[in-house]
Amino acid sequence: MTRLRAELALAGVTIIWGTTFVVVKSALAEVSTFVFLALRFSVAALALIAIYRRALGRNNLWPGIFAGVLLFAAYVFQTLGLERTTPSKSAFLTGLSIPMVPFVSSLVYRIKPRLIEVAGILVASTGMALLTLTPGSGTRFGMSQGDFLSFLCAVTFAFHIVIIGHYSQLHGFQSLAAPQVATAAILALGFFRFAEPIRFHLTAGVVSAVLVTGLLATALAFTTMAWAQQYTSPTRAALIFALEPLVAWLTSWVLTGEKLANRGKVGAVMILAGILFVELTRKSSGPLVTGPGMGTSE
Repeated sequence: MTRLRAELALAGVTIIWGTTFVVVKSALAEVSTFVFLALRFSVAALALIAIYRRALGRNNLWPGIFAGVLLFAAYVFQTLGLERTTPSKSAFLTGLSIPMVPFVSSLVYRIKPRLIEVAGILVASTGMALLTLTPGSGTRFGMSQGDFLSFLCAVTFAFHIVIIGHYSQLHGFQSLAAPQVATAAILALGFFRFAEPIRFHLTAGVVSAVLVTGLLATALAFTTMAWAQQYTSPTRAALIFALEPLVAWLTSWVLTGEKLANRGKVGAVMILAGILFVELTRKSSGPLVTGPGMGTSE
């Protein structure tokens, strides 16, 4: 029963993350990117500091600060990209961070990726090409600006996942959660005044988006993951988290009528296949690599 409750909790996190792509996309019509991120991370940071305040004084804060810089960069790429592409494309491209992790690990820790992991990233990369490359588009690599920013988000999230995986084993996840989100909040508050023209219209949609992404998709999601992954296997958790892009796709279709062309559908399925290919071939005792919001976003 404990495992069932844990897996249902992870499924809830997956649904929250998947639906936030559409919620954020709608809010960005009323509020500029950096203002939204400043609000989101400030709300999440206050909640996490309240939850993990006892853990903050017992460990070095620098790993959390480093992770927070990467987290902020990833969400900047994701949110700017989401402003310029569709929610489902953004979700599938962000999911590329998972099969990228073995390659980032090989760069950071000189761990040679396995052949099966190479195959997974090749399948996912082919899917990305089918989903995003438009012949004759005249943009970078034939991708739209939003798709390219979403791809950069996936790369940054991959580095973030590797760093969190390393330091959480040394210091515990609880001591990283609040510092990294607080760092992202401070950076967003410092950048929003001059990074872009400020646009802010206080609407019910903006308030809902800030509360949902700050409290649910960040603070609650981090806390739930820390608890639930103690009671289920990495393979079962990977299967649950891999549903996030599909949730985003279905949510966007139901709420906005977004449709993918047949070429895009094949690409989306290949990205999902590449993610599962890498995750489900890991040893069951190995660490699970997941990102926030992913929202990972996070």
